[in-house]
Amino acid sequence: MTSASFHPAAGPARRTVVAAAGAAGLTAVLAACSGSDDDASADTGTAPSDAASQEAGSSGSGGGENAGAGPALAATADIPEGGGKVFPDQKVVVTQPAAGEFKAFSATCTHQGCAVKSVADGVINCPCHNSNFSITDGSVQGGPAPKPLPAVQITVSGDSIRLAG
Repeated sequence: MTSASFHPAAGPARRTVVAAAGAAGLTAVLAACSGSDDDASADTGTAPSDAASQEAGSSGSGGGENAGAGPALAATADIPEGGGKVFPDQKVVVTQPAAGEFKAFSATCTHQGCAVKSVADGVINCPCHNSNFSITDGSVQGGPAPKPLPAVQITVSGDSIRLAG
């Protein structure tokens, strides 16, 4: 009889623990989902032209867009006009095709996933199989890469370049 009276007391406690763990996990998932929606609307705005600009990886003025931006990636002075800089830890390359125009792309080559290493003569270079990509739009300029480098969203405010939230 002791086991019969022991199980009902243990049953609800176990159910409570399992339910609480499930609720905590669901809360975390919902918070993550709702946070990304809020961040995306703060970063891209609601106008189609703003979204297109962000998809291209650029942000001219930045304005109030830093609310959802991450820590500073670089100063605008760090990115040479007509060139760029690779940030291997963040797996991103930032370029400045024209004065004051900043773009960002994935630093992972679309051919076999090697990291691009340099920016020179208007192209982003992958050393593995010599694929080259445009600093303006990430399009393939040479080599075996099958598609452009994906754009990465950035914000520019003053002299600071940040990865978008």
